[in-house]
Amino acid sequence: MPSRRQFLRSAALAGAAVPALPALRADAFQVLARAAQATGEEDYWGEIQRAFDLDRTLINLNNGGCSPAPTHVLEQMIRDLRFSNTLPVEHMWRVLEPRLESVRRDLARAFGCDAEEMAITRNASESNLTMIMGTDFARGDEIIVTTQNYPRMLSGWEQRVARDGLVLRKLRLPTPVPSDAHFVQQIAGAITPRTRAIEIMHVNNVTGYVAPVRQVVELGRTHGIPVFVDGAHAFAHFPFTRDDLGCDYYGTSLHKWLLAPIGTGFLYVRKERIPALWPIMGGAEQRMRADIRKYEEIGTHPAANHNAIAVALAFHEGIGAARKAARLRWLRDRWARALLAEAPDRVRLLAPIGEGVGGAIGVVTVAGLDMGKVYGWLRTKHGIVATPLVNDEFNGLRVTPNVYTTPREIDVFTEAMLAVIRKPELVTA
Repeated sequence: MPSRRQFLRSAALAGAAVPALPALRADAFQVLARAAQATGEEDYWGEIQRAFDLDRTLINLNNGGCSPAPTHVLEQMIRDLRFSNTLPVEHMWRVLEPRLESVRRDLARAFGCDAEEMAITRNASESNLTMIMGTDFARGDEIIVTTQNYPRMLSGWEQRVARDGLVLRKLRLPTPVPSDAHFVQQIAGAITPRTRAIEIMHVNNVTGYVAPVRQVVELGRTHGIPVFVDGAHAFAHFPFTRDDLGCDYYGTSLHKWLLAPIGTGFLYVRKERIPALWPIMGGAEQRMRADIRKYEEIGTHPAANHNAIAVALAFHEGIGAARKAARLRWLRDRWARALLAEAPDRVRLLAPIGEGVGGAIGVVTVAGLDMGKVYGWLRTKHGIVATPLVNDEFNGLRVTPNVYTTPREIDVFTEAMLAVIRKPELVTA
């Protein structure tokens, strides 16, 4: 059987003359999956790891911001960029841009919605700010958010407060959130006759807490209140569909857990909600009033980034959403359980761990340690890239591996953390 690298190289050469989508067939991964049963799980993940060109002199445990795309995904985008550049008005607009419709179709199938409800955007911020800026409100209308919502979305709401006189009701939730019931109760308790929208994160970008989206959506629906869902960290992180959430609005980035090129995302709007939600940029509004594509009218932009989504989606589906989620949780629990076992009285995790719980994101705090200094020590002494989180609520370190992360890289991080837990003077000296 040819190696995965040979397979990718042959696929790239086959499509070099005229860009084609997709460049990778998911059934190649089914072959690898069957081989893994005989040769061992790590052999399978070793093949996945070799799909990436990475700087292995550093250990990247900060995949929460954006992740590297597999090499063949990047090559697809570069090939399309070069093809576009030879005659942009013909090759970009007339050849490549129409192929966005197949990306729309495939993403809609993966999310479980109609293709006419799926807009391709540049990131979760663009998607979610379309909801925030594109909804009609009146002065005095109240919006419910939490202090754990993403800062850019809170800034968007603050702009509407300043511009339109809205009232922003920020709920300060404890970290960690005690329970899903507590989360829903706090939202319910903030609803008043003037409440006009609720915005929540599907997965908290800081702690990894997975919110009970469906319960909040149902709560909002009983009161006639739309719920905007910021799914930046959820899509392709673990399995779910639109119907699992029941939502009318959902925005996400695809350069995180789908491993698509940087600058890709989607906005889902239930079909009957499209006419009332304004796009950020005005286009042919009367003609496109009920068309999901009105949210893509952002002026001239490359088609290559968006078309490469199809290749990333094939990679994701070839692995399998459930298998991928299990691997990410296993990598998270590998370091988290070791630290908890070492010092259960000092080590605290800010979101629950365990089989079937959450995803790759884990945040650890250690009593007596300044995690900002710990991060500096990990980066300079061990080449470990993570995310320090120092605020008025907690002093922690966010750790986010991905499918290309090796068990040995997790162990290097774990060994370094165990050393500093045992000898705090390593970072305090």
